[in-house]
Amino acid sequence: MIEGVAGPESANNASAQGAFIPLLTLGIPPNVTMAILFGALMIHGLQPGPLLMKDHPDFFWGVVTSMYLGNIMLVFLNLPLIPLWVRMLKVPYPILFPMIVLFCLVGAYSLNNSAYDILVMLGFGVLGYLMRKLKYEGAPLVMAFVLGPLLELNLRRSLIVSDGSFGIFFSRPISAVILILALVILGTSVLSKFRGKKPEIA
Repeated sequence: MIEGVAGPESANNASAQGAFIPLLTLGIPPNVTMAILFGALMIHGLQPGPLLMKDHPDFFWGVVTSMYLGNIMLVFLNLPLIPLWVRMLKVPYPILFPMIVLFCLVGAYSLNNSAYDILVMLGFGVLGYLMRKLKYEGAPLVMAFVLGPLLELNLRRSLIVSDGSFGIFFSRPISAVILILALVILGTSVLSKFRGKKPEIA
């Protein structure tokens, strides 16, 4: 029983911290959470990538140190508070759901003390609910909002360098291989959709 709980939780913590590696070293967010963090770093003037450790070593090593301190604090917080977390799971959903909405409203309003932020939060909440009902994934939408401007900026730069030729994206082996793999994955997904089969995930 203990092994069955410790195994998934250990894997969850390892994957969450491991996701920082491509984000901080290459500037590539591997999931939605890291994409949101990527956007937050860019808002504050920090460009994740190979030069992050050179330009902002205090931030980089601060993040690494916070991971160690966070794990230590989790041990001392979770062990004595496990009974409390278990009791929270027993709270009826009709009571828990309004409390969650209330905390979200307070958090959205306290950001800028503006009622407009509440309307934005409610609007995206309705959008997320509709997307979930219609079985649309919200993760690609979030990543598109964060990575879209960056992709557009670098696309314009590349086209300026190549005088408007898209062949520049296939002139480098790494770029060409990544684009070909993306087209293959997209093609297999489309074919599987037409055949009525779900694509197998390795």
